[in-house]
Amino acid sequence: MARKDDITGKGPVAGNHVSHANNKAKRRFELNVQKKRFFVPEENRWVTLKVSAKTLKTINKKGISAVLKDARANGMAV
Repeated sequence: MARKDDITGKGPVAGNHVSHANNKAKRRFELNVQKKRFFVPEENRWVTLKVSAKTLKTINKKGISAVLKDARANGMAV
């Protein structure tokens, strides 16, 4: 499963582990991605999306219909 947000398209970023002795080793900062079902009342259907916790907060604030409308305007097929 690709750890990528279905709505925003954001994925993991690379960085470094930095020890107390200032040694550096590569690491990945993963997104907090959750698989979640949403009911879209305008379409009278359920939509399953992989969304990050930050996107989930945005959906709670704006509503699923508004978020899907913006995503479709940006070229996402849902």
